[in-house]
This record gives sequence, C-alpha cells and structure tokens, in this order.
Amino acid sequence: QVQLVESGGGLVQAGGSLRLSCVASARTFSPFAMGWFRQAPGKAREFVTAISWGSTNRYYADSVKGRFTISRDIVRNTAYLQMNSMKPEDTAVYFCAADSRYSEIGTQPQYWGRGTQVTVSA
Repeated sequence: QVQLVESGGGLVQAGGSLRLSCVASARTFSPFAMGWFRQAPGKAREFVTAISWGSTNRYYADSVKGRFTISRDIVRNTAYLQMNSMKPEDTAVYFCAADSRYSEIGTQPQYWGRGTQVTVSA
C-alpha cells in the first residue's frame, strides 16, 4: 500500500512556472514508478508524465514535452513536476500516481493521490 500526497498547486499567469510535489509513504519497502495525471473540467483524466524507480526512464505526453520535467528523490520518497511556460490549457487538477510496474504507470496505476488544483490565467 502506497499513500500519495500532492502539494504545490495554485494560480499562475500564462508563461509562468509552478512546481508540484508528491510525497509517497508505504508500510513496507518496495520500488515503484511514479507519475502525474491531470483532469480538466468536463474532460477525462489524462496522462502527463512518468518516471521509473531509479529515474532511468521518463516519458511525457506530447502536450507537455519541452515544458514539464518530472524528477524524484528516492531518499525523500518524493516526486516533483516542474512546469514551465504554462498555458491556460494546463489548467486542471493534477494527480500523483504510483505503481510497482513501470509498464502500467501510464495507464492503470495502482495508487493515486487526491490531487492539487492548478489554474493558469490568460
């Protein structure tokens, strides 16, 4: 069982930056991949980015490539999402996710956080 808590959301102007954090806690040690999804009002939840346990592998949705960067700190059990050059269409609730299977992190993650709101004004 992995619990995820996001923070760092807020209001930012278009072109600005935000950094989200996701702290993971687990009862027993087990390596897991982490990722971020987002859900805009009236739309389905969509994949944003994911990172493997050792940070060797990362991949991004086309809509955020070159603007967003995922990273993680194994010691602090924390994943980060650095968002730059933000656009109004990035407005959404951002969810942290985790899965022991890197192959599943972008589709059906086992664990989810509750989300943090990100709003980008034009």
